[in-house]
Amino acid sequence: MGIIVRQAFKATAVHYVGAVIGIFVSLFLQTKCLTPDAIGLTRALYTIAEIFSLLALLGAGSVGMRFFPYFKDEASGNHGFFYYFRLMPIVGTLFFTLVFLLFQSPIEQYFSDEKSALLCDYIYYAIPLFWVLVFWQFFEAFSNINMRIAVPKGVREIGMRLMMVGIFIAFYKGWIGITGLIVAYIVGYGICMTTVGIYSTHIGCTETRHDWSFITPDMRSKVLKYSGFLTISAVSGTILGQLDLIMLTSMKGLYDTGVYAIVLYMAEVVNMPSRSITPISAPIAAQAIKDNDSVKIKQLYQQVSVHQTLAASVLLLFVWVNLDNIFAMIPNGETYAVGKWAVLLLGMTRIMYGMLNFGNTLISFSKYYYWTLVITIVLIFFSIGTNLFFIPLYGLNGAALATLIALSLSYIFQQALVQWKMHCHPFTWHHLLILAVVAILYGLNWLIPNVIIDGQELLSAVADCAVRSSILAVVAVVLIYTFHISAQVNNIVDKNIAKFRK
Repeated sequence: MGIIVRQAFKATAVHYVGAVIGIFVSLFLQTKCLTPDAIGLTRALYTIAEIFSLLALLGAGSVGMRFFPYFKDEASGNHGFFYYFRLMPIVGTLFFTLVFLLFQSPIEQYFSDEKSALLCDYIYYAIPLFWVLVFWQFFEAFSNINMRIAVPKGVREIGMRLMMVGIFIAFYKGWIGITGLIVAYIVGYGICMTTVGIYSTHIGCTETRHDWSFITPDMRSKVLKYSGFLTISAVSGTILGQLDLIMLTSMKGLYDTGVYAIVLYMAEVVNMPSRSITPISAPIAAQAIKDNDSVKIKQLYQQVSVHQTLAASVLLLFVWVNLDNIFAMIPNGETYAVGKWAVLLLGMTRIMYGMLNFGNTLISFSKYYYWTLVITIVLIFFSIGTNLFFIPLYGLNGAALATLIALSLSYIFQQALVQWKMHCHPFTWHHLLILAVVAILYGLNWLIPNVIIDGQELLSAVADCAVRSSILAVVAVVLIYTFHISAQVNNIVDKNIAKFRK
């Protein structure tokens, strides 16, 4: 777990720096420079491109993770692993570009409502965006396989957001129009993809020397079956995760989508540590499953779950207690305040994700991977039903509620499968300690008086947020350390205290 914690801490540090930049870019600059319709347009295009990019990857990320241990051999250049690995996104991109063009008309018809008409005008721009996303995710997956995630995370969390600063300002100043905004958006992603590509090929073996005889008929059959399954499973899972935004765009229009995108960003802050811990843990899980080391698998699952649940729970608490301050600080905050309850609902889904989603990683690397597809497809239909019911009633808050219900059921079914087939669960008494920490912090929040500066609403919000967060952060660190929720975190704190005393 040591390398996981070290890499996760580096990547999480990058996430926090990126979060500070992201808060400024997404919550302040974007809401100032772009209208909700423009925000909705970029987010909807990204969602469509992401779905097609996951299809075009042909499951390369998980395929690489699962089968790399079988190829790993430095003397032979990993038996040409990189040669085979890169073929998947190349073939997938060519094929699904044709699929996109064939289904372009039905996609336009689905978003043909006058509230979403702007999306139809720019639907073709999703093609180059999905090309860029395919290879960006491919190079990130290659970095993950080599257990180096900090730099790719830095490019995604910091580099891309810094480029967004210039793009949003250019749009606000009138130097570029809506078309220029979309083009610049795609170019920015392209620059990031190229940067990660250069880095990943320097840290990992990119030997293309290969021997087809190494790929036995049995291995070829397993890879093709696994890749085919993951392609369907990945898009099914993505549709399940993005169904709220897709259906909201179709039913309510780009304006609501834009507001929802800002709400989603606030909730995604809760998910930052998970995006660091899961990728660096995946190669270790793949090796443990290959070795049939059930003790290590269970231990890894529990440690990942504890760390992700702890981080997500505390972060959601911080977001929630400061939410009114946040809406008071951001430009046009009253426009986005209608999504207050959506932030809480979506944040709760992120806690469920942190607690249970590593089980999906374990299943995907095991011989039981096909079960996840059955569950996902059933839940897609259930999610469609909940969105159709709740969106007309509650708008974007209804979309968040539908997401919480559908994904919670997904994680529950998934854990039941992990317990049934792999006899493994993530729960320990540390999860109860996490609940106690959150309860204590929430109770303490009510005892902290509001900071009010007469006639200065913005300054009052900033001051109250700073004071409240500082007090809760200090108490949170003390409680986490005192309760010994994480031995790894305590060891890191002890080492830093020892260095400071020297």
